[in-house]
Order: sequence, then structure tokens, then C-alpha cells
Amino acid sequence: TIPPTIPAFLYVGLSFLHPQLPQSGQSQSHAGCDVFSYLKNALELSLQSTETCKKEDDLDSLINEIFEEPNFDKKSFQKFKSNSSSNTSVRASIQGLSKSCSPVYLSGSAIPCGIGTHTSQRACDRLRCVACDFRIVIYNDYMWDKSCDYLFFRNNMPEFHKLKAKLIQKEGARAYACQCSWRTVEELTDLQADHQLRWVCGKH
Repeated sequence: TIPPTIPAFLYVGLSFLHPQLPQSGQSQSHAGCDVFSYLKNALELSLQSTETCKKEDDLDSLINEIFEEPNFDKKSFQKFKSNSSSNTSVRASIQGLSKSCSPVYLSGSAIPCGIGTHTSQRACDRLRCVACDFRIVIYNDYMWDKSCDYLFFRNNMPEFHKLKAKLIQKEGARAYACQCSWRTVEELTDLQADHQLRWVCGKH
């Protein structure tokens, strides 16, 4: 029986929260106090339930973020790893293309040009002078005239149409020159053997 102090719709709602509601036969004041207590308890239970649901929702969201985070990190790591691998490949390619002669050889035109090593004796064609900072010009089957001097190369390098005035054709020879030094070479020669030259391999 619904106590007279509790509306029917409220009693039905409260009965779900607490089955021991005051019955008829209790005094009006006592029933009113009980109703107030039950309403207070019901409200507290409702607030606790709401707060619990909110906390559970927040926890669910946090859990979802935690589970989603590794996927994002994995993709990012894979992308980073891919970029790193790509960069490594590029660096390896560049390093593969940038090699220096060791030792550095000069030679006549019969010896092919390329990267010189102890096992592959090739004449370096990427020479640079560290004294004048000019790249060495090379002319196959030519030799320098004996009248060449420092001022000639100083004034005419690296223009071939000016330099050819002092070039003499000679099969098998190679004429080398920068702005401060020049050589005619016919045999394979280690550059270190000529202490006057400041030439180095400029890398291939």
C-alpha cells in the first residue's frame, strides 16, 4: 500500500531504489520523516550512480585512448623507419658515387681514366689544385711546349682556345695544368712522387 504522503509516481520510482518504503498505518509525522529520509537516500544513490557512470565513461575513454595510442605510434614509427631507411639509401648512394683515388695516378693517354687503386691503376681525371683552387684540365695526346711559364697559365686558364697556343700534339701523352702548375705525362706516375704538385683527387 502506498503511504498517503508519497505520490504514486514517486513511490513507483523510489521502490526501484529502496523496497522498504513506509507503509500505511504509520503516523503522519513519522511517515513524513521516513519519506524525507528515503528521498534523501534515493537522491544520494542517484548522484552516486551518475558519478559512477561518469567515472566509468571517463575510464572507458582513457582505455580507448590507450588502446588506440599504440596503433598511432606504430604507424608513426613505421613512417619514420621508412624515411630513415630511405635517407640511409640516399646517403649510401651518395657515398658510393663519391670516392677518392688512393693512390692518385697521372698517366699518358694509353691508361684509362677513373678511380685509381693499388689493384686498379687508373689515371685520376677529377684533380684539383689546393694552391690555386683550380680544377686541373687534361688534354689527351698533347704535350706542353717547353716555353710555357707561370704567367701563361695564370692569364689563360682554363680557356682551351688560349691554352692551345702552347699545346703540341703527341700521341700517348697527356697534358695536365692548373693555374699555377703544369705537367706532361706519358707513363703511369704516382702523384705523391712529385712533391712540387699540390694536386689532390676531387672525388669521383
